[in-house]
Amino acid sequence: MILAVRSMWQREIVRFLRDRSRLTGSLMQPIVFWLLFSGALARVDMGGGQGYGSYFFAGTLAMISLFTAIFATITVIEDRKDGFLQGVLVSPVPRSAIALGKILGGATLGTGLGTFFLAIGAVAGMEVTLASAVETVGVLLLLSVAVTGLGFSLAWVMDSTAGYHGIMMLFLMPMLLLSGAFFPMNEAHEWLAWIRWVNPMTYGVGALRHALHAPPEVLAGLPAYNTCLAASAVFAVATFALGTAVVNRRSARNAA
Repeated sequence: MILAVRSMWQREIVRFLRDRSRLTGSLMQPIVFWLLFSGALARVDMGGGQGYGSYFFAGTLAMISLFTAIFATITVIEDRKDGFLQGVLVSPVPRSAIALGKILGGATLGTGLGTFFLAIGAVAGMEVTLASAVETVGVLLLLSVAVTGLGFSLAWVMDSTAGYHGIMMLFLMPMLLLSGAFFPMNEAHEWLAWIRWVNPMTYGVGALRHALHAPPEVLAGLPAYNTCLAASAVFAVATFALGTAVVNRRSARNAA
């Protein structure tokens, strides 16, 4: 079990790092978003004297986790077409090892890229202490496991990479937009404001804001830190359970 998980994890890491286009897209696209939005809304005060660049910093970390999950889990479809998954599924490896190895690989990449961006933010003048950096990396790992598990589950039941990208953009991007990553959801229209309480990304973004010690005015509309962490942990466990379930359910078809 451990050897299988480590092998799948290592394969995901090496494969992703060797693909420069995926690596660049996962990291640079959120950074470009952060620079563009921070520059265009530089004079906007988000509360407590925090500018939009600082406010959107936590949202960019969440975006990095999300985009890395999209780019990392697309290999599930490619592995099926190349015949790799068929070979794994007919081996005596537990199905949960496949899900765990793939999810941990994507989560490691998301956490690593997010940590790199966190270091860039500290150099660029963001107020990041050692304690807040450690907290933020821990939250990033939890959030990365959750979104990678969700991406893995969606990729496993799909046969087209183009269709997968379309579904991810239709499904996951609204989750990010309605999580408070780009703007405070407590000021949203009442038809949309309630979504934040059932959107699991809200708690991940909220945990990042707490970890980065955002001003009280920014944290006012968010759940408590412990609530955010607990909800993110439940989200991660649920997506891993979903990933394991779809592997078991579709194993016969993939092995055919």
